Amino acid sequence: MKPAAGRSKDLSEPEALLERYRAARERRAVWESHWQDCYDHALPNGRPFRGDGTPGERRVDRLFDGTAPDAVEQLAASLLSELTPPWSRWFGFQPGPALVGAERDRIAPLLDRAAGIVQAHFDRSNFAVEVHQAFLDLVTVGTASLLMEEAAPGAPSSLRFTAVPLAEAVLEEGPDGRLDATFRRSEATLAQILQRFPGAELPDELRKQAADEPDSRFPLVEAVLPDGTAYRWAVVLDSGLAEPSWLAQGRFAQSPFVNFRWLKAPGETYGRSPVMKALPDIKTANKVVELVLKNASIAVTGIWQAEDDGVLNPATVRLVPGTIIPKAMGSAGLTPLANPGRFDVSQLVLDDLRGRIRHALLIDRLGPVESARMTATEVLERSVEMARLLGATYGRLQAELMTPLLLRAVAILRRRGEIPDITVDGRLVELQHRSPLAQAQAQRDVQAALRWLDSVKALGPEAETAVDAAATARWLGEAFGVPAKLMRAETGATPDAELSNAGVPNG
Repeated sequence: MKPAAGRSKDLSEPEALLERYRAARERRAVWESHWQDCYDHALPNGRPFRGDGTPGERRVDRLFDGTAPDAVEQLAASLLSELTPPWSRWFGFQPGPALVGAERDRIAPLLDRAAGIVQAHFDRSNFAVEVHQAFLDLVTVGTASLLMEEAAPGAPSSLRFTAVPLAEAVLEEGPDGRLDATFRRSEATLAQILQRFPGAELPDELRKQAADEPDSRFPLVEAVLPDGTAYRWAVVLDSGLAEPSWLAQGRFAQSPFVNFRWLKAPGETYGRSPVMKALPDIKTANKVVELVLKNASIAVTGIWQAEDDGVLNPATVRLVPGTIIPKAMGSAGLTPLANPGRFDVSQLVLDDLRGRIRHALLIDRLGPVESARMTATEVLERSVEMARLLGATYGRLQAELMTPLLLRAVAILRRRGEIPDITVDGRLVELQHRSPLAQAQAQRDVQAALRWLDSVKALGPEAETAVDAAATARWLGEAFGVPAKLMRAETGATPDAELSNAGVPNG
């Protein structure tokens, strides 16, 4: 993969950073009309790419059919409940493969407590609200960006989230295939700039314009770029009144921007969405409903003919109930024009289009449960179906959204001393996904193990001696996400000193 334009240039000057940003934005320009089309027909309240838009303005005047917006809302809600359900444990930490036997039993309760603390910070923050908005963008245009910052001291949670509109975010893909470089263009007043960057040196021209027009907003370009094993952060003031200047610079161990995609076509940077796949049907359904409404207005009011005999003036005729229209003797007066055809076939076409839209957006398979009572087999089959449909997408979201999100949360809370000094490296400590969708994917392994146990039991008592009951119960507990404190530890726990030598922190 060739490096992006400007990636190898020296970025020590603000002009060089802005040049790289403009090059990345130029490469993104080809997507904008496509994204706007998706927003117009499936998420009309999304941030527009045509100008800045006006908050509160009406954006549904071109929309006649609400099937796609409703399906987008339902799919985003399904992703929220299946991947990151609020006030429910959707992840955990468990001992890695480097720890075995008694070492695992010793460290497991510590990791459970740490996972509970991290989960509590997610629950007390605005995560559920902002990630739902990010899921709406993901379903509509295939790419979303979530900003994860450290909250101010005294806040209910140490974490703060912001769903960044794609109209503000410009992304670059790194050599490993991740969207690791992020540019964000925003605008702020002088008071907002001084509040966020109190020590920044601002040009006199900017202060003068702000004094004359206090509501003036000035462009800022924020960049987070990979730099070795860390990320470089820089904010440039690009007011146009003076030369670009730095407002702030710093470094992050993990990027605060978590960028993720629905699916990705080879050779492309930005993702593609289910709305893009269904867009032809969405546009056609929208047009059919528009024509049906026009046909209905004609059916109600009709189209009329009148002889111009000097008595009847068609310009003054009002076709309302109870109106008496004068006409000359022997004149045909008003005559209704026959409708050239019927539009009954439109309902058949519309039902087919709406069915295909719901199918493309997975609503017919991931929608609400129609029956209040479902058997255990029905629940299991529904879970298997969800895992099959969202398997590829879930794998991408796990790598691009959930894992970076949790690693940054652990880094923030560890630095603030709220959790032990653990490192989720996959060797000593592993990240365990416990969302409903992850549990559905694990059901196949669990069912296979239970069938094996039934088969062994059928072979008789001699075969049952081959089963390690305690190890089997412990494995099933881990597969079901059972807290470690509910499982009995193995005897002969390793002393604390040995655990320290193994690189595992003591409680």
